[in-house]
Amino acid sequence: MKFIEKYFVSAIRKTMWLSLCSMFLCGSIQKDDGSRKHLVIKTSCDYFQVDNLGNIYAVKEDELIKFLPSGKLFARYSNLTLGNISHMDVTNPLKILLYYRDYQQIIFLDDQLSVNSDKVALEQLGYEQTDLVCAGNNNSFWIYNKQNNELLRFNESSNKIAATGNLKQVLRTNIHPNFMLEHNGFLYLNCPDAGIYVFDIFGTFSKIISIPNLKQFQVNEQIIYYQKDSTLCSYDSKRFEETCKLVPNHRFKPLTKFYRGTVYSAFNDSITVLSGQ
Repeated sequence: MKFIEKYFVSAIRKTMWLSLCSMFLCGSIQKDDGSRKHLVIKTSCDYFQVDNLGNIYAVKEDELIKFLPSGKLFARYSNLTLGNISHMDVTNPLKILLYYRDYQQIIFLDDQLSVNSDKVALEQLGYEQTDLVCAGNNNSFWIYNKQNNELLRFNESSNKIAATGNLKQVLRTNIHPNFMLEHNGFLYLNCPDAGIYVFDIFGTFSKIISIPNLKQFQVNEQIIYYQKDSTLCSYDSKRFEETCKLVPNHRFKPLTKFYRGTVYSAFNDSITVLSGQ
């Protein structure tokens, strides 16, 4: 039975990667061949995200643009008084988080890209050196405060509800995180020189996933998806298995994301969406 299970898991993984690679290979073709849909959204962005409904959000300096799954432009948002948007989190498409690091402020938008709550001024909460911010469950949010090397979780009223304490003492090492996200009740904190540190929603350290040198990643159940230069990789945190494939059009090195069988790639002047039927 174990052999059969291993065989089918291997076959499914091979099929998934062949599908991904074939989609990338056709990434420059501007037509639908009947088996897949290829969409090109003409826009320039610094980075982008995709929510669980398939909407696409592109950030260019101080502006956020939302596109529908069809590629149609839906709405724009910009706040010229706060500078560039340092980070965006669309985990909850009804409460989108925007972080402005230069001004240490968080703004929440609804699905129409309208401000739907008071902004959060982290300096007024006593946290003047906040490097990272991400959305949490039940309208909460997390911050990483560089001054105290600490992760803190706040509810929607900006009251602190969890904290890790000084991570230098907890982990017994210096950390230099560059990205974090919450998924299924766990916070994933990325430190390129070590890997991904995992904490529960109460701030208790759980484990480290030893995948170094990452900039960003996505999490789907126990699978972590990420890019390494010109390769697309997945890591099964239960089986401790990593699978990587070269992107066929790797010379372009696009910023790539995956969601429900669809591949999203950002190039200099466009975002391409390629999905199988």
